Amino acid sequence: MREVNECRVSERIESFMNFVCINFKGMAIPVTSKISIEEYLELERAAPFKSEYYKGEVYAMAGASTIHNAICSNLIGSLNPFLRGKNCKIFGSDQKVHVIENTLLTYPDAVIICGENEFTDREKDTITNPSVIFEVLSATTKKYDRREKFELYKSIPSFTEYILISSEQIKVDVYRKQPNGKWLPSEYKSIQDQFTIEKIGYEMKLADLYDGISFPV
Repeated sequence: MREVNECRVSERIESFMNFVCINFKGMAIPVTSKISIEEYLELERAAPFKSEYYKGEVYAMAGASTIHNAICSNLIGSLNPFLRGKNCKIFGSDQKVHVIENTLLTYPDAVIICGENEFTDREKDTITNPSVIFEVLSATTKKYDRREKFELYKSIPSFTEYILISSEQIKVDVYRKQPNGKWLPSEYKSIQDQFTIEKIGYEMKLADLYDGISFPV
């Protein structure tokens, strides 16, 4: 019986892989067939690549550049020691986030979660309560991350800070949710700048984020 079940799952994963395509320019392409959240989660957990889900459609996620990965490494490396022993933790780009209000299931570049993790289902691998979300912007994703994705993230009740880090230049945009529900933007463009991650009371230096990274003049 076990062999039969594994075979069926394997066939479904192969089918999943066949209709989730990646454009070689790095743009995500939606599948033509719609599936449920439950189907997506089952197949996503066994698939060899990461995909984003929104209202029945699945989008393959392209790989990241070396600079993108270096920024993520610097970010997590800076925050992990500070958060050790505290009530908040940082998770990297393998952490799936579910926005229950609008169905989005995606993988931010990093998230900070404070208090107990809240999960989508009993598998406990998809969280629903990030407080701070980080996205490292690339040429192909920056418009989506700044606009549509931000609007979708805003439906998360626990979400209070959105931090966008450019991988094309030294530049960080920070959006903080105000008591009236509006989001206040701040921009940082100098390597000498630093900004506060208010949820955890941490002063992040751009010099630390961009450590070891150089851009063409």
